[in-house]
Amino acid sequence: MIELTERQGKILDIVRKHQPITGERIAEILDVTRAALRPDLAVLTMSGYLEAKPRVGYTIKSEGGQGAIKKILCQYRVKDVKSMPVVIKDVSSIYDAIVTLFTEDAGTIYVTDRDGYLAGVVSRKDFLKTTLGHIDIYKVPVSVIMTRMPNIIVTTPDETVIEAVKKIVEHEIDSLPVVKKYIDENGDEKLEVVGRITKTNIARLLLDLANQKREG
Repeated sequence: MIELTERQGKILDIVRKHQPITGERIAEILDVTRAALRPDLAVLTMSGYLEAKPRVGYTIKSEGGQGAIKKILCQYRVKDVKSMPVVIKDVSSIYDAIVTLFTEDAGTIYVTDRDGYLAGVVSRKDFLKTTLGHIDIYKVPVSVIMTRMPNIIVTTPDETVIEAVKKIVEHEIDSLPVVKKYIDENGDEKLEVVGRITKTNIARLLLDLANQKREG
């Protein structure tokens, strides 16, 4: 089961005492912004701890957090829903990376070094900023504009879908590279990209689960 943070535990206590309660009121009690609470509320709702009712507020799920959605999603691992990654070498030009992005219809490209390990990530937003500037996209390598390790949020094949969703929501990103970790002869950690998990993967899983329930 998902391990709750200290703030998520406080949110559950507040909802138990004051339900139904709006997100704005919860933020006031915790003395934080509504935006800061959004990831926690999303995780608690998707995990089955809370129920969000439009124009009413948040309430505790009658199952006490052990709702059907939570039970089902906690059975799924990233390896069950991941898709193929879109990967390009760090020496490739920005132009080649943009072509790859649109050819593969991807929102994010993962950049690997000469040994094939994860070196960076580049998104549509990065490309937009670049093309609006004065960089020669035909000559400059994509490594110049990518986000580099260790500033990349990753997931692993055995991580739960719930934990992956939590990372996507908290960091406000579109996808996570799915990696296998290795230690080289120098004791450094290397990450092999074996897949990706996106918002689309999550939506497709929820749709499949909804269809299964309807058919059942």
